[in-house]
Amino acid sequence: MLTGAVLCPATPLLHPEVTGRDAVVPILRAACARAVTRLLSSEPDIVVVAGPAALTGEWDPAGRLDPSVFVPGIRRTGDRSLPPALGLGAFLLDQAGYTGRRRLQAVGLDEPASACIQLGMRLRETEAKAALLLMGDGSARRTLKAPGYLDNRATAFDAEVERAVRDSDLGALQRLDRRLAHDLLATGWPAWQVLSGALQDLAPAADVLYSDAPFGVGYLVAYLKTRL
Repeated sequence: MLTGAVLCPATPLLHPEVTGRDAVVPILRAACARAVTRLLSSEPDIVVVAGPAALTGEWDPAGRLDPSVFVPGIRRTGDRSLPPALGLGAFLLDQAGYTGRRRLQAVGLDEPASACIQLGMRLRETEAKAALLLMGDGSARRTLKAPGYLDNRATAFDAEVERAVRDSDLGALQRLDRRLAHDLLATGWPAWQVLSGALQDLAPAADVLYSDAPFGVGYLVAYLKTRL
């Protein structure tokens, strides 16, 4: 039984060890914290964190983020440090004081939409009360100084994602152009497909808590509650 889902960006701006004690975009951090708190208010038996990575697979639920993944030139030992999106999701749960069961589910950036949707449908097929925390960014090409430079298609793409989430239009999420998402460096595409599969036929009520593009990257924070 799925109680709800949250969308958060997978940005290092959320982590104080990367940005320093003073939040760079405090309103973004506050929105993510508020969304996760609302997600946990239903007292789920398990929280599934899903986000993009090189390959699809489960990671150690006890794993945590190694902030050095965001520092260029740092050589890390071993290969079991969490993918950044999952590590940031785990950090948000820790920040909210969550100590219950969790599943860390990586979704390969090259997975077709059908596989992501099927994964989302499987995640909700549980007798336990489950909640989803889905991590991923919108386009990274909103301005000239954005990580991917300016692409005039980026603003419209992010606006359509926000509209689809706000209206709980899961079909529109499933129809998002994967090639365009790739061109725009929108890493949230796999998470959005998982969301559409997980909430299919559940008629969720959506609340968008944040939508903006600081530093030219689209960040969306939303809480979706299922109508059980």
